[in-house]
Amino acid sequence: MVRGEVTVNGKRVTEPGSKADPEHDHIKVRGKLITSLRAQEKRYILINKLRGYLSSASDPKNRPLVAHLLPPSARRGLHPVGRLDFNTEGLIILTNDGELTNLLTTGGRVEKVYHVKVKGAPGDAQIERLRRGIAIGRSRTAPAEIRLIDRTREAGNNWYEVTLREGKNQQIRRMFDSIGHSVVKLRRVRIGHIADAGLAPGQHRELTSSEVKRFFQAPPARTHRKPKEAKPRRTNTKRLRDISSKRAR
Repeated sequence: MVRGEVTVNGKRVTEPGSKADPEHDHIKVRGKLITSLRAQEKRYILINKLRGYLSSASDPKNRPLVAHLLPPSARRGLHPVGRLDFNTEGLIILTNDGELTNLLTTGGRVEKVYHVKVKGAPGDAQIERLRRGIAIGRSRTAPAEIRLIDRTREAGNNWYEVTLREGKNQQIRRMFDSIGHSVVKLRRVRIGHIADAGLAPGQHRELTSSEVKRFFQAPPARTHRKPKEAKPRRTNTKRLRDISSKRAR
């Protein structure tokens, strides 16, 4: 240490007994960065996101980030998996595990369930159109499950449960905008098998090892397949000739 082989936050350490915190300090020995065991282990945090928070790692406008719902000591090295837009509430996972991130963000692998309050009461034909998939920009949404769960008496607005297996940016808002019934409230209530109704808004908890393993053990989410069209039956010409000749007799 006297030789200056150790640096802390860019400064050489020359005094014996000097202290540093590997959780917060940038420590190098002979130019090699030393990371803490906590930084090396895989971590999984479930957060019930509030409205008014961004699900991104940084923001040039300095708006609140979903990671800010964690204590500073717990958020280091974590990134949000997927996105919930600024005004959307609900469950989101923060982790440092790239494999889980890839699994959860690959379309068709893990379904996500949302509760959606929309203005007014869309007709059955409009909802069926959204179920089948609609064009958004240059692409088309995958089929979705949509079911009515409540009607508000005072305003006549509807609540729906929407299950997506392949999501696009602000897909649910754009879906309902396309039929003239804009989204009033939107919250994600389930990610695959994770549905934590007891987690209060703004609160968080660690996922258990069994909860994490189940993501990797589960089969891909079901997909809606278009029914195969029935193939036209071939006409047996010889059999028809035989039947005709027998009738002629």
